[in-house]
Amino acid sequence: MSTPPEQPSSPPQQPVPAPQDADASQSPPAPQPPAVPPQPTAYPYPNPQSPPPQNPYAQPTLVNQPAQPMPQPQAMPQSANPYAPQSGYGYPPVTAPPSGGTNTAARAVLWAAVGAVVASAAWAAGIFLTGGFGDKADLRGYTAPANLCSGADYSSFKEEYPVDDSSPTKNAMKDPALDESVCSLSLKKTGSSYADAYLSIQVDLHKKTDPGPEFTATWKNYGDSHTDYDVTPVQGIGDEAYLVTQDTSNGSTTSGSRYATLAVRDGWMTYTMYYSAYLSSYESDTNPPTLDEVTGWLKSDTKATLQQLKG
Repeated sequence: MSTPPEQPSSPPQQPVPAPQDADASQSPPAPQPPAVPPQPTAYPYPNPQSPPPQNPYAQPTLVNQPAQPMPQPQAMPQSANPYAPQSGYGYPPVTAPPSGGTNTAARAVLWAAVGAVVASAAWAAGIFLTGGFGDKADLRGYTAPANLCSGADYSSFKEEYPVDDSSPTKNAMKDPALDESVCSLSLKKTGSSYADAYLSIQVDLHKKTDPGPEFTATWKNYGDSHTDYDVTPVQGIGDEAYLVTQDTSNGSTTSGSRYATLAVRDGWMTYTMYYSAYLSSYESDTNPPTLDEVTGWLKSDTKATLQQLKG
């Protein structure tokens, strides 16, 4: 058997008929070109415009041509649309609709809508409970008077310093974020020409931000940021309170200083009452109060002042 010829890269040329005898009354029909097998294609289905072959699995018989493998056709559902996008060519896989028809789909949409409403309600409740839209100022009913010198109680110091300050310093500020009142007094003993000690009072109403974390960091750790100060937590006044003291006199009445501050936070209100005395040989006060006496006065007058500031 002869070796089959190689398949040309271009379609074979039609053979030219041989010259016929002049006396032939009719020309024989031209021979037909050999059949070319169907070529593989990326489209898995037959051409929708052409009628389907009678036997898609039959292999064509070629004359004097090598046998070519025939790609196996893919089964096509009766209801499939040959023009619809097929999975595996950059499209997501096609999934069948849920069983139950229209009613099941409608119930799925309904439950999805109900779930969204419930989730939104839960989110809103969480925001409401946790204050996600901003916490309301917890002022506990306190006010910041325009004149804190007349609105504060410092009667515990009167026995030691009976002379009133004729011109105390007072300031007040009101702002949507903060209300503040300040009073500064000179404390004098009977017969003194100058102040023997000083008392300062300040109340702040924080209306936008919670002062708690910063208040605790400032006063609880006051001894870390300031040298030679003692810090003592105080119970029974506000939410938290700290007593900060320093005594550099070493028992002397003519040198050094004595210092004490009581800082209180109650909700979003902060309050401080500050005492200081500077001792020297030029002062007429030769018997200043001890720090234990001063801290007792601070606690007593702070409680009374906070009660007054609540109205």
